[in-house]
Amino acid sequence: MSAPVLLVIAHGSRDPRHAATVHALTARVRSLRPHLRVETGFLDFNAPSVPRVLERLAAQGAGDVIALPLLLTRAFHAKSDIPAVLHEARTGLHRLRIRQAEVLGPSPLLNSALERRLYEAGIRPGDRSSTGLVLASAGSTDPEAIAVIAEIARELRHTGWCSVRPAFASAPLPRTEDAVRALRAEGVRRVAVAPYVIAPGRLPDRIAAGAAEADVRADVLGASPELARLLLTRYDEARVPLARPASLSA
Repeated sequence: MSAPVLLVIAHGSRDPRHAATVHALTARVRSLRPHLRVETGFLDFNAPSVPRVLERLAAQGAGDVIALPLLLTRAFHAKSDIPAVLHEARTGLHRLRIRQAEVLGPSPLLNSALERRLYEAGIRPGDRSSTGLVLASAGSTDPEAIAVIAEIARELRHTGWCSVRPAFASAPLPRTEDAVRALRAEGVRRVAVAPYVIAPGRLPDRIAAGAAEADVRADVLGASPELARLLLTRYDEARVPLARPASLSA
C-alpha cells in the first residue's frame, strides 16, 4: 500500500515571499523523505487552491491524503475554513480518503526553530540572562490560540531569558512595540524580538515595524530544518489511524 499523500495547506498571501517560503519548506520536507509525495495547496490568493489539488489527486487515482494545516495554533482557519474545504472535497471526491492532521504548535521543534533564528540574528546562549524576549505572533481573536502563545512565552521564560512577553500583530494589545517598551521600562538592557510566524507577509511586516526599537530582530521561522521535521511528525501522527485497520487484520 502506498503512503498517503501529504497535502500542506497554507493560508496564502498577496506577498510573493509567502508562497516562496512555503514552497521552500515543502522542498525541504521532500528532501527529508524523498519517496513521499508532498503537495501544496492555498486557501486564498495563491495557486493552486486546495480544491484544485484534491481534484487533481483524485483524477490521478490517489487514495489516502493527509491534509496538514500550515498553522501554529488552532484558530479560525484550523477549526472552520480548512474543515469546510475538506468536507466539500470528501462529498464530491468519493474515492479520496482525507484526514486532517493537527496544527504544528505547540512543539519543542518550534521552540528550537525560534532559537535558531535568534542565534542567526546575533543572540548567543550567554546573552539570555540579560536579554528580554518578545514572542511576536500574528495574533487571533480565538482565546485558545491566544492562551497557547501565552503559555509558550511562560515556557521560554524558564529557559534562561530574563523576561519574556507575548505580543500580537492582529489581535488586541499588546503589540510588538508595546512589549518592547514594557521590557525597557522593567530595566531590561537588551531586547530581542522573535516572530512566531512561518512566512513573510503583511502581519510579519507589522511585527518587524514594531521591533524598530529592539536590539535584535530574528527572522520568521521559514523553511527551517526543525519546521520541516515537524511537518513530517504531524504527518506520521495522522497516518497511524489510517494504518490501524490493516494492522488489525494482519
